[in-house]
Amino acid sequence: MLPLSSKVLSIKPSGIRKFFDLVMQSDDIISLGVGEPDFVTPWHITEHAIYQLEKGYTSYTSNYGIIELRREIAAQLEKEFAAFYKPESEVLITVGVSEGLDLAFRTILNPSDEVIVPVPNFVCYSPLVHLAGGKAIEIDTSPTDFILTREQILKALTPNTKAVIIGYPNNPTGATVTEAQLKEIVNVCKEKNLWLISDEVYNQLVYEDKPLSASTYMRENLILLNGFSKAYAMTGWRIGYVACEKDVMDQMVKIHQYATMCAPIMSQYAALEALKHGEKDRERMRQSYKMRRNIVYEELKSIGFDVLEPKGAFYIFPSVKRFGLTAEDFAMRLLTEGRVAVVPSTAFAEGNNDFIRCCYAASLPDLKDALSRIKMFVNTL
Repeated sequence: MLPLSSKVLSIKPSGIRKFFDLVMQSDDIISLGVGEPDFVTPWHITEHAIYQLEKGYTSYTSNYGIIELRREIAAQLEKEFAAFYKPESEVLITVGVSEGLDLAFRTILNPSDEVIVPVPNFVCYSPLVHLAGGKAIEIDTSPTDFILTREQILKALTPNTKAVIIGYPNNPTGATVTEAQLKEIVNVCKEKNLWLISDEVYNQLVYEDKPLSASTYMRENLILLNGFSKAYAMTGWRIGYVACEKDVMDQMVKIHQYATMCAPIMSQYAALEALKHGEKDRERMRQSYKMRRNIVYEELKSIGFDVLEPKGAFYIFPSVKRFGLTAEDFAMRLLTEGRVAVVPSTAFAEGNNDFIRCCYAASLPDLKDALSRIKMFVNTL
């Protein structure tokens, strides 16, 4: 076989998928592993997409996406966050938020450029930086309750620092920033002339405070990412968006043109329906996740876990340190002995072997059964 890309060969497979594959091969396992809502997409969203297909909308769209969706996104950003983006030239529809992340890194990074990546965080951040030719500078945020601080950014700065990426509410921890904390991150990026890439795919899933967006406080050198997978239970539709200034978008679209062409037209129409008429569905699901969060948090504490209460998303990140096992050992034994799948923290931060991620976007009966199994397993340790 001819040689393959050394960049690709140097990247490890996703640790989440490793446990997901084990679950698929086994029976009687309750999975709290993969971050996916247990809700199906609200029917009116699916029906709207079907109706568009029936009308014959099966073609390519503009590289940017259908203008109706871009206008609705721009209107929502203005209404909710006082952020102003021109739908014609500053909003791009992508194949999920993951494509938006890839486009962002490939657009701004040159070889040897560094990106500050707080960890634990979503598994694709550092690999995508690497594939774009940059270097991920990972910062452990566990000492600061999983919130990136001004001091941590300043300490990590070098002459090669180009950007900071944040994702709040956070996957895998459920932590989210306050308004003051977000302003602090924004201000240090402005002061040091850094790009800020803000992944806000969970920003509608907060439980005590109002949704926040970096776009309220920053426009220049900001790349805003969001999508429909989590808040509207649309994971399989693979639909997201990027918002940024036109000069940046002009370059980003060139990559999108050659790599993807456009997001699927039926997914774009589904997203349009979600934005226009899906607020009640979104709120119904958010309230359900909040109720499940409360149950899981209280039960994990009563079992004996050290755990912070998640403020957003649908993940909880308890420490397993007091049980005398590494996260990987705990997760593997819980899978084989307790028949519950969780994800060890090593999947989200290399070298961090103290936590497990549990996704509570499972059904309530499954959550209660899983918690009972976790309790029985812990009692054997």
